[in-house]
Amino acid sequence: MQLNAILPALMPGETEEPSASLPIVPYLPELVFGLIAFAIIYLVVQKVVVPNLEKAYAERTDAIQGGIQKAEEAQAQAQAALEQYQAQLTEARAEASRIREDAKAQGAQIIAEMREHAAAEAARLTDIAHKQIEAERQQAIVSLRNDVGRMSTELASRIVGESLHEETRQKGIVERFLTELESGDVVREKVGSKGEDA
Repeated sequence: MQLNAILPALMPGETEEPSASLPIVPYLPELVFGLIAFAIIYLVVQKVVVPNLEKAYAERTDAIQGGIQKAEEAQAQAQAALEQYQAQLTEARAEASRIREDAKAQGAQIIAEMREHAAAEAARLTDIAHKQIEAERQQAIVSLRNDVGRMSTELASRIVGESLHEETRQKGIVERFLTELESGDVVREKVGSKGEDA
């Protein structure tokens, strides 16, 4: 009741009921109506709005967590793919190195075989050339012997004045002369000394 005593002192000239004149003290029917409206709004928010908000929040949380989980899975898959790629790359490099070494070895072997084949071919061609040269030399010697024998016989026939064309005699004389010439046993006789002895 002290409030009733203080309020008239603060507001001089008003002697009405303190509750009717004070705006702070609520009007009872408005207070009841406000409490009922608040309770209805509270129940509506509690039953309809909050579950929808919680559902949206849960969905958003699940989406974020699912996205994080998917990102982690994708990152793990990417890491596994990277490791697999690096392993394949290492294996491919080792395979390429092995192939390169095999190719070098095969190349060296092929070069060695080609050199050996070329050396054998060169030796064969050289041998053939030597045989051909020897055959041509023998043919030239035979041809020269025949020509020298023929020319010697003709020259001797002219000098002696007698025909020395008898085949057997001619061959024997020519062969003996050429054999002596090749062996170096030919002794030159002076024409003057023969005439003196005679």
